[in-house]
Amino acid sequence: MNNEIHFTDEGKGFPLLFIHGFCETHEMWSDFKTPFLKDFRVITVDLPGFGNSTLPNGGFALADIADALADFLDSLNIKQVVVIGHSLGGYVTLELAKLKPELIKGFCLFHSTAYADDEEKKDSRNKTIDFVEKRGVEVFATSFVPSLFYSKNSKNLTSEIDKAVAIASQTPLKTLVAYTKAMRDRQDRTDVLEDFANPILIMAGEKDTSVPLEKIEPQFLLPKRAVVKVLENTGHMGMFEKKTETQQTLKDFLEVL
Repeated sequence: MNNEIHFTDEGKGFPLLFIHGFCETHEMWSDFKTPFLKDFRVITVDLPGFGNSTLPNGGFALADIADALADFLDSLNIKQVVVIGHSLGGYVTLELAKLKPELIKGFCLFHSTAYADDEEKKDSRNKTIDFVEKRGVEVFATSFVPSLFYSKNSKNLTSEIDKAVAIASQTPLKTLVAYTKAMRDRQDRTDVLEDFANPILIMAGEKDTSVPLEKIEPQFLLPKRAVVKVLENTGHMGMFEKKTETQQTLKDFLEVL
């Protein structure tokens, strides 16, 4: 997969790679990453097709995106890394851990899941494709993004929600459709949770409707070395909804690696 990956690279120390979610860019981490810059080399990327990264030609699977990230890390001469993946970013993280387990010292699934889409979720993906092809990305973004936040948190996060909507609205239609198909067709990766030798952090939102807590709880027991954090009164956007708490959870996790 020949494409340019846009990224930021700040700080010094052991490398951390932050991977954003669906209809997001590296900008989602711009405030969240700040406390880590003192002790770590912090890299944020735009996944291929999002932000300033180019979309691959033709169809692709999430494993192809992981392969591109592996090449990207190699180009930076990074031999080992901790990966933090939000939602779609978590799916890509799992593929990267499947492809190159020796590359990853530990990883965090941040509102993500190792399960494949069930039939209900696949149907929802297909409806998303139909909707954006008829109504456009901007209309989709203004309805989709606010629903990711727990409603009781929204009134205190209007600027964050507006920022996320603005970023999502810039997603190219081709990118949105291609990733929706790739997520719909992705494989179950519970084998990665079971086989991965290093620690795994799972952060889940109690009120997450995109990756419901009750659907991912069985995964908590699969890793050999799991750290689990359930965020109370939190939807799908813990980096905004519970910023300090999730930052501290990640800091604590990094100390045990």
